[in-house]
Amino acid sequence: MSAPLYRQIAHKIREEIESGNWREGEAIPTENHLSLQYSASRVTIRQAIKCLVEEDLLKRVQGSGTYVNEKKIEHNIFELQSFTEEMRQLNKEPVNHVINFQMITPSDYVREMLQLPDGEKVFYIRRQRLVDHTPYVLEDTYLPVTMFPDLSYQIMSGSKYDYIERVRGMKIKESFQEVIPILPEQEIATSLSLEETTPILKIQLHSIFFDGTVFEYSEIYFKSDEYKFKLRASRP
Repeated sequence: MSAPLYRQIAHKIREEIESGNWREGEAIPTENHLSLQYSASRVTIRQAIKCLVEEDLLKRVQGSGTYVNEKKIEHNIFELQSFTEEMRQLNKEPVNHVINFQMITPSDYVREMLQLPDGEKVFYIRRQRLVDHTPYVLEDTYLPVTMFPDLSYQIMSGSKYDYIERVRGMKIKESFQEVIPILPEQEIATSLSLEETTPILKIQLHSIFFDGTVFEYSEIYFKSDEYKFKLRASRP
């Protein structure tokens, strides 16, 4: 028994993608064009596209069209890398858009995470991390003012870890991370160009130097349609 027509068409579209005829990030032909190409109704074409959207091969962008999905970035949480370093390894050039940069009195929770005495100020920085004009990550970072007195908007428009290690000469040892699936608040969803009903992944982390000093606390929001998290487990 032959497969339904929409599945046959989905298979042909999949072949176009796998052969490289339809490239990652590019818009696919319109439903009208595909309807003529495959001698099928638009309803059938829509069913075929729906199958491939569910497989993450295609993605629909409201008001724009349907695109070949780019492969998700594999984020290894066991490797401490900056977003800039991670993207450049993939031959992508990241852009850091600083949305907020200010000196604040931290909440009790942030103060405890940074192991700061009462009255210490921190820099709070919210950065939108983009590649090819697409937001991938939203990051809220808290850094002690006494540790980084020369920190500036311009510095945070670049690589934070590059500044800490190359400019300040401080050696980063490791970070401690907690991964939490959440539904984003409106402001976060807007910054990531998402609907509030789209699940995302939040990482809460604090990082330390080799002498054990905690130097940052960050909350990082990852788009689940751009990232997948890679873990390696071994038996004891």
